Parts: sequence; C-alpha cells; structure tokens
Amino acid sequence: MSEARLQRILAEAGLASRRQAEEWIRDGRVKVNGVTAAIGDRADPARDRITVGGRLIPKVTPKRHYWMINKPAGYTSSVKDRHADRLVTDLVPAGVGRLFPVGRLDTPSRGLLLLTDDGWLAHRLMHPSYGVAKVYEVVVEGFPGSDRLARIRRGLTFEEGRLRAESARVIDRGRDRSRVVVTLREGRKRELRRLFQAVGNPVLDLVRTGYGSLTLGELPEGSARPLRPDEVQALYHLVGGRDPAAGEEPRTGTSAAVVRAVKETKSTGGSRRTGAPDARRHRELDTPRPRNPVRKRGGDSPRPHR
Repeated sequence: MSEARLQRILAEAGLASRRQAEEWIRDGRVKVNGVTAAIGDRADPARDRITVGGRLIPKVTPKRHYWMINKPAGYTSSVKDRHADRLVTDLVPAGVGRLFPVGRLDTPSRGLLLLTDDGWLAHRLMHPSYGVAKVYEVVVEGFPGSDRLARIRRGLTFEEGRLRAESARVIDRGRDRSRVVVTLREGRKRELRRLFQAVGNPVLDLVRTGYGSLTLGELPEGSARPLRPDEVQALYHLVGGRDPAAGEEPRTGTSAAVVRAVKETKSTGGSRRTGAPDARRHRELDTPRPRNPVRKRGGDSPRPHR
C-alpha cells in the first residue's frame, strides 16, 4: 500500500468505514509508533506500528496482478498515448484494474510483454543493475557473419553510450534473410534494430520470446493470461525479493479484537488526544517516532545521515 492516510489504512484493514476511522482518530484511540495520531496523519502499514485501542491492526496485503501478453505488431507499449490507435492494455480483460507495462516493445515489434500493478517488482525487473535477461528472435536482411555478430556482442557506440548484446547466434539462414536469437541484459530504445542496422543487416521482424524466467510458450498472438503463482515467485527470486506467497509477518491481532478494544476504551472513558493526562503519563512507554536532528541558525548542527 505504501504511505497513506490513516483512515484509509484502517478502512482497508476491514476495521471500520473511513468516517468511523476518523472518529477514532479524533478520540485519540489511534497511535502510530506510540504517538497519538491526528486527522491528516499518514503512515505506512508495512513499516509503522499502528494501534487502535492499544491493539495492533492486522496487516493489509493488497492483491497484485501479473499478466503476460503476446503483443502483436501495431500496439503501443503504453497506458495512455493520444497518438496511438491501440494500446497493449487493451489486450487485458476489462475489470482487472490499472496495469502498466514492464519495459516496452516498439510498436512494430511483437512478443512477450509483462503487465502488472506491482511497482516494486517492475522497477527491479527493468533496472539495468539487475541484468534481467530478455531473449529475442530477430529476422534480418542478408546473413550476419561471425565478425558482425562479434561486433554486436562486443558493443557499438551510439550517442547515449555503448550498446551490446550478451549473445547472438544465427539459427536459420535463407537466401536473402536470416533468423538470429539474441539475448540482452539492458533495454535501450530500439536497441536491436540499431545494432543490426549499424552492421549492415536491417531488422525485418522482431519477437521477444523470453523475459527473465518467463517464456512466451504457446500463448497465441494478441492473447493475454495471468501469471501462475510459481511464475510470480520465480520473478521475485530473480531480483532478490521476498517470495510473495510467503505472506506478511504473522498478525498479532484480528479485526474483531481491534474493534472490541475500541469499544472497551470508549465505554471506560479512555484517553483522548486533547487534554488527556493518562495519555501523556504513559507516552514514555510507547516507541517514540524517529526525529531528524534540529539545525540551529549559525551553529555547526549535525546533519542527518543520507
């Protein structure tokens, strides 16, 4: 969920409506890291310790969606583009939710494209430091001999830097065209087309057949399917993430127990945020919210670590 307003967090945890949650906050029954919350406060349920009536709220694990599509030529790898006639998101069934493509395939290109709403995983899959492999079958004009393929593997210099393929090998040779399997570890704009153009073998067709641990398989062109749990787990393991199937940390309370604690606090006249001596008296027992060092004008005050 990342950081959100407290009333939203409580509502998505199934404890109350947002309006009811606001009343709990006004009554001083909600604390974040031991500090009584106020209307407008935000928190991250994955990091912060949020209590209602003295009980930890249950962890909220939002459902994420992971879809693979076999992109046909003519579709644009974007969520919104007023110049595009067809978007890759059009290939996913309606009602799945707002998804975005992980990386991109050029509009004329075809093949495997992953769509998700899991920003953490998408960032790592696309970031060049993780070097996630992408496999392509490329049809080019003529025959790129071993010397040309070696140049592509060593790398060629363009305006934005050096582009190279990790591997490239011819798997089929015709009279006027060849089929080449290429593996990339980075995804620069039109990278393969530019590399083969530079060595004299322009690309006629390009299909991505693999992305990390995923392969296109028998998925028909223009079709989409959700990833299986084991496929999602494999992607997480690939980029050093926690297995999403393992779930969150064990819950220390249930929704019913939290609501019951709130009612008990209300019936016994528990502490309120405004003018509640018992809240101040016991505040030192709670975990204080971390604070940054205060800078003094004209002094050599310590700077926060970055």
